[in-house]
Amino acid sequence: MKKQSNLISQNLTTLRQYHKYSQEEVAEKVGVTRQAVAKWESGETVPDILNCDALAEFYDVSVDALIHHDQETSHMPIPPKGKYLFGTVKVGDRGQIVLPKKARDLFHIKSGDLLVVLGDEHPGSAGIALIPGDTVLHNIAFLRELLGNEKEDPQ
Repeated sequence: MKKQSNLISQNLTTLRQYHKYSQEEVAEKVGVTRQAVAKWESGETVPDILNCDALAEFYDVSVDALIHHDQETSHMPIPPKGKYLFGTVKVGDRGQIVLPKKARDLFHIKSGDLLVVLGDEHPGSAGIALIPGDTVLHNIAFLRELLGNEKEDPQ
């Protein structure tokens, strides 16, 4: 329980400082006293489940991340709700990579699935993204149908 208490206090302090809130502002938004927030951040006490939920909602993180994310081990701050950092992968001689199991499980990716590889080379946003092929194909079919309907009904 001591380690969990330390994680929660560290995460609460980091989130408040990152968002540039005072303990008073957090207390007001969550509906507790400033002293309660101070005790949570110092590790003296931990918020109950309802307050954890309110804090997670306020900071836009998951309750699981709020109470379990270990910044020292991951070397990363708590990610926003729905955003993930799965770690690093090495690129093989022929450009192959192995997606981390946690990512494959979360996005239901299995052997033989089609993924579309997108890229952006502009400074400040450069990167590569993978999108399930069936999602892309579904959207293309939808656009074709939409554009086909517009040609039939010119107004």
